[in-house]
Amino acid sequence: MLYFDHCASTPPHEDVVRTMMEVMTKHYANPSSLHSGGVAAAKLIEKAREQLTSLMHTKQGKWMFTSGGTESNNLAIKGVARQYANRGKHIITSAVEHASVHEAMQQLGQEGFTITELPVDATGHVSLDQLKQHITVDTILVSIMHVNNELGSEQPIAAIGQLLKQYPKVIFHVDAVQSLGKLNIDIEDWGIDLLSGSAHKLRGPRGVGFLYMRNGIQLVPLQVGGSQEHNLRAGTENIAAVVASAKALRLAIQSLDQHYNAAAILATYLRGKIQEIPELKLNGGAPQSPYIVHFSYPGMKPEVVIHMLEQRSILASTRSACSSKDDKPSRVLMAIGATRGEATGGIRISFGQEHTIADIDTLVDALNEIIQSLKHLERGNTH
Repeated sequence: MLYFDHCASTPPHEDVVRTMMEVMTKHYANPSSLHSGGVAAAKLIEKAREQLTSLMHTKQGKWMFTSGGTESNNLAIKGVARQYANRGKHIITSAVEHASVHEAMQQLGQEGFTITELPVDATGHVSLDQLKQHITVDTILVSIMHVNNELGSEQPIAAIGQLLKQYPKVIFHVDAVQSLGKLNIDIEDWGIDLLSGSAHKLRGPRGVGFLYMRNGIQLVPLQVGGSQEHNLRAGTENIAAVVASAKALRLAIQSLDQHYNAAAILATYLRGKIQEIPELKLNGGAPQSPYIVHFSYPGMKPEVVIHMLEQRSILASTRSACSSKDDKPSRVLMAIGATRGEATGGIRISFGQEHTIADIDTLVDALNEIIQSLKHLERGNTH
């Protein structure tokens, strides 16, 4: 089986699984308990937190653990908006954000906040000039994702952070779910105030998210009832998953450059092959994450292609897993100017560490076979 859906979830690293099992077996006490078992469990969580601080070189902020990227995004965005509403009620984001950001913005809009969605160009990138034009005295938050989960488009986060340094009252949040542990990120140098990540996107366990918060930032919590996670996320911590997620990030960062270069070779090769197939259209453009290649088969339902690939032992996806069962045109593809046929016929290939050029050839051969069989069926249905 060839698994080309690493953007949705990754196979956990063997060392991560072993760590999680060991912690679950030995450290089952509640970290909030005062006895020695609770103290030992609490120390493990703090050690994992310190590991994130060291790995990401973030001495000017702190990390907290959530249930995933969706919660991290919601806590960052809603937490800032509700905390700083007395400063202003204007928020800037982009038209191609993940659903967890897009829908959080819609909720805030219903609460009386003004949301500006920056348009993107045909490659899926925002314009710094347009961002600057939309900043007002009422702007309290800018939330822009680092790598788009459908197109792989890499936004100019460092440049945005540099621009926002001119507006010290504007808080900068970055959804880095598709880039943390895969692309180099300099949180402090880039001027990022809040950054979201997810463990299961980098071979860690499901159910754990990361949220970096610069010192001095305050958030209104989403859930209350305890003092866990800097008084921002009440509830007993998932110790085993937290410790395992820190290990997953360490393993990812240790081999980041090696895996990035390997993925770049695969992505370049696959994009070249896709361009040779006239029925398919590549989406997005540089700069792009090498871990994602997205193309459309205009006029063809993507789930048909996905199921035919699976019959050939190849697993791929249409868009983010959160929206994959939605048959509406992709909001992201519509934002880059795709036709309705292109926006409803998108296929996403996302790489992992295990893939080779031979795997890409297998995928391309399968796509060619599928296209030929679908063209035949289409001709047959016209008579």
